[in-house]
Amino acid sequence: MATAPPAADLVIELSQTHKAKPDLTNLVFGTVFSDHMLTIEWTSAGGWQKPHVKPFGNLSLHPACSAMHYAVQLFEGMKAYRDADDKVRLFRPMLNMNRMAKSAERACLPAFDREELVQCIRRLVQVDLEWVPKSDSASLYIRPTFLGTEPSLGVKKPSHALLYVILSPVGSYFSTGAKPVSLWADSKYIRAWRGGTGDCKMGGNYGASIYAQDEAVDYGCQQVLWLYGDDHQITEVGTMNMFLFWNNEKGEEELATPPLDGIILPGITRQSILELTRKWGEFKVCERYLTMADLRCALKESRVKEMFGSGTACVVSPVGRILYQGENLHIPCQEDFPQLASRLMKELTDIQVRSHPTGHRHQFNVYSTLVERNLIQPVCAQ
Repeated sequence: MATAPPAADLVIELSQTHKAKPDLTNLVFGTVFSDHMLTIEWTSAGGWQKPHVKPFGNLSLHPACSAMHYAVQLFEGMKAYRDADDKVRLFRPMLNMNRMAKSAERACLPAFDREELVQCIRRLVQVDLEWVPKSDSASLYIRPTFLGTEPSLGVKKPSHALLYVILSPVGSYFSTGAKPVSLWADSKYIRAWRGGTGDCKMGGNYGASIYAQDEAVDYGCQQVLWLYGDDHQITEVGTMNMFLFWNNEKGEEELATPPLDGIILPGITRQSILELTRKWGEFKVCERYLTMADLRCALKESRVKEMFGSGTACVVSPVGRILYQGENLHIPCQEDFPQLASRLMKELTDIQVRSHPTGHRHQFNVYSTLVERNLIQPVCAQ
């Protein structure tokens, strides 16, 4: 029985038609897709089957598919970047694979070999290499998706599963571009709770948030700032992890973000920001609980320097305003993009898409370069 998607057995079927590449200046996030996709099927009887790169197209699913009825489903979000030397790279892909494996275990979906899946994704990106934007402000978004395809209505661990990957060229996640976002904070809706799946990237976590997101828009805000507990702990913002840069209660300059206690998604960009800022050694970097009372008090005492969210889709997004209990809390924003958020955005972008002296682009432990694996080459049928 195969225990992993075997990259060496990958079958490539090239599309006979090619879609026009989009205009990057007016690109709406996640609406345009490349010419090909990766699919890998699994059954409890036969294990993982051969991976296939094939023309992008619709899926055929049984009407009783467990992903459709019981949300036995998860996904990941990662990106490929083209640098100034025309080399294409995946940003820290093994961190995505580790998180995906954790989500799969929680969803009772089968285990997979993480390195083998990265190799399959590399091959898919190689085939659709021309879809990686030649732009500092755009990238190729990679969406691995894992479905339970059990063809029955029983609530049980699936005996059939489908893992697939699609590609989408993207620009800014928010329609306002890099301008500060506005947040609505209200404790009546809860994104996650201890013992739940808030630390996993499952579709149900996002689908259940749309109602609150829609209400936030009605209040004139772009995203929801999710609160937890009677003390209104700050957790996440929309689809992002949250950071507060301030002078804390002891007067220390501190970059703080909520800890990974089971209700926070362990973001790859979050981890990268923590690693970068700790390496700088310029201020205290802390994973700690923050409440709305803490924020209100700090704003009243002029101790808040800036707030921002982080994520694969947006990278870094400053926060300009929070609507909380009928009061607009205005967050300091210098010329739309605060100093630390701007520096982090530049530092991460430099690593992802610009050329650097040897060593600088490899300051993270996990960084995958397509060129280094000899996967940048003319695509041909195999």
